[in-house]
Formats: sequence, C-alpha cells, structure tokens
Amino acid sequence: MTIDAKDLLNSILSSLSRIDYIRPESIPNIDLYMDQITTFMDTQLAASKRHPDDKILTKTMINNYAKNNLLPPPVKKKYSKEHILMLIFIYYFKSILSINDIESILNPLAKRFFNAEGEFNLTTVYEEVFSLERDEVKNLMKDITKKFNTSSTTFADAPEEDQDFLHTFSFICMLSFDVFVKRMLIEKLIDETKEMEKEADDAQRAAEKKASEEKKASEKKTSGKKSNE
Repeated sequence: MTIDAKDLLNSILSSLSRIDYIRPESIPNIDLYMDQITTFMDTQLAASKRHPDDKILTKTMINNYAKNNLLPPPVKKKYSKEHILMLIFIYYFKSILSINDIESILNPLAKRFFNAEGEFNLTTVYEEVFSLERDEVKNLMKDITKKFNTSSTTFADAPEEDQDFLHTFSFICMLSFDVFVKRMLIEKLIDETKEMEKEADDAQRAAEKKASEEKKASEKKTSGKKSNE
C-alpha cells in the first residue's frame, strides 16, 4: 500500500481511539426543554459527525421518535435524564436498524426500567452497556487493521494505476460484509425478543383474565349466599 493508504489507516485508528460515550454524570440532573436537549446532544456527540454541519438530533426527529413509540412522552414539554439516555440509544441504533426494530428493542427496555424505582434502573443499564465500549474499541482496532492489511494484498495482477482504488474497494467490501452479517444477527435477536415479549404479554393477559373471572365467580357466589340468608 502507498504511504497515503497507511496514513488513512492511522487516521481511522486515531478516530476510533477518540470514540467515547456520554457519561451519565455529564447529563444534567434537571429536566430540559427540546432546544436544550438538541444543543446538549450536538455538543456531546460532535466527534461522531461525518460533516461539521451535520445535526445529531433535531426537533422533528425527537417528535417523530415520540410519535413512533421510541421515546416516552415528555412531561410538560420537559425531558428527563432518562429521556436523554433513550435518545442516545436511538442515536446509535438508527444508523443500522429500522424504526420498527428500534421500537421492538427499546419498548421492553422502557417498560422495565424507565422511571424505575430502586437501584436498578435505566441509568444502571446504560452504564453497564457502555462500560464495555473501551475494550470493544480495542478489539475493533485490531480487526480493522487485519482487514486493512488483507485488502492490501488483493488484486496483485491489476494495473498499477488501479491498485490503490481496488485495495480501498476491497477494504470497504470487507467492512461492509462484517456490518451486513452483524445486522442480520441483530435482526434475528430482535425477532426472538419480540416473540418472547409477545409470549410474556399473552401469559400476563391470560393470568389477569383468569383472576378477573375467579373474582367475579367469588363475588357471585358471595352474593348468592347473602340472598339465601
């Protein structure tokens, strides 16, 4: 590979090394209005922008997330710390998953942990998941370097003036295949999660129906006894 290509790899690895997540302690403990939310997210996730004028979140995006049941509604037009955590999850998921898939995975999360009382809540989940990020970045850097070096050995018989382009194309294809396979796996896991959630909801409804019928039968029996007295 040419020195320019090696510089490209170093640039990619350098960018990966700067990847970080929004730490819970950085999130304000007071509820925020929409404008404050968009400003906060834009500032905190600026390093992930492709172009300087890209928007991390807009008012329209947030409203659409609420309409599509990805985000619990604000309270008196204000968003809590947990709303911001949900928006961070949405931000990372939306580049690879459909709205329906994001809803399928985030709805159970919100149902269980949004505004949950006790020590285990949405912040706990967020901290645990993103604490894995640093080790994962290290693994990614090793994998990307391996793919880059492999791509540099392709098309050895191609015209010299085309080799740089073909090496880059090979590198892109290898990365794309990796994303393709992982997306298929994610979608399979989401489908299985949806089925488990459906079974759990069906079981809960059946239990509630049975309890209601038993209550009515008991009340009817009690009422009949009183009538005979």
